[in-house]
Amino acid sequence: MILYPAIDLKDGQCVRLLHGEMDKATVFGDDPAAQAAEFQTAGCAWLHLVDLDGAFAGAPVNAAAVEAILARVTVPAQLGGGIRDMATIEMWLGKGLARVILGTAAVENPALLREAARAFPGKVAVGLDARGGRVATRGWAEETGILATDLARRIEDAGVAAIIYTDILRDGAMQGPNIAATAGLARAVDIPVIASGGVSSLADLIALRDTGVIAGAISGRALYDGALDLGAALKALSGGVSART
Repeated sequence: MILYPAIDLKDGQCVRLLHGEMDKATVFGDDPAAQAAEFQTAGCAWLHLVDLDGAFAGAPVNAAAVEAILARVTVPAQLGGGIRDMATIEMWLGKGLARVILGTAAVENPALLREAARAFPGKVAVGLDARGGRVATRGWAEETGILATDLARRIEDAGVAAIIYTDILRDGAMQGPNIAATAGLARAVDIPVIASGGVSSLADLIALRDTGVIAGAISGRALYDGALDLGAALKALSGGVSART
C-alpha cells in the first residue's frame, strides 16, 4: 500500500482544513516546495497535492506553488482542485504532474472524464469526496444525492487510474479513517482505491493495508502534527508490520 503525504495549498501556503471548511484552516508552512522536498527525503514514493482555492474557483489558483514543488522534487505527484477542462488537464500533465484528479468534473461532466482517461492512460484519477456516503462537489461546498459507490460503478469502465475516496467528516479531524466505507468502495469496483481523511496514526495505516483491498492512503495533518512519522510509517509498511505489533 502506497502512503501519499498530502500538501494542501491555500494562498500559496501549506494548510490543513477541518472537515473541508476553508475558514477552519491551520497553516503549517509557507514554503510548499521545501515541504515536498522534506517528504521526498523521508522516502515517499508519491506526493498528493490539492489546490484548495482552485477547488472553489473552478480553475488553478495555486499554480506557482505547484510548479515550485514539481521543480524541486523527482517523485511523482498527483494534483486535485480546479481541474475541470481538457486544457487544464493537458497543461498540468505537460508541466510534469504524474496524475490529475477530477472531482467536480467527474460528477458534472462525465464525458470529460472519459475523454481525458482515453487521452492520458494512467494519468487521470477521480476524487470521490463524500459526506454521509453521498458525494460532495465544488470544494465540498455542494452536496449531491449520489452515493459514492454508485458513482464509482458508473465510471468503472472509463479507464481511470485510481479513486481517491475522502470521508469529509474525518478529514483533518485526527479521528481515524472510515475503513469500512473505504474498503466497501474498494470491493465494489476494480479501480484501485486510495483512502483519504482521518489517517492519524501508524495503526490507521496498518488497518487500511490489512483490509487487503485498499491501494493507498493519504495523510496530511498527522504528518505535520508529528502524530505520524513518515519515515517510520514507510518502513513499517514496506516491512509488513502487522496491527498486532
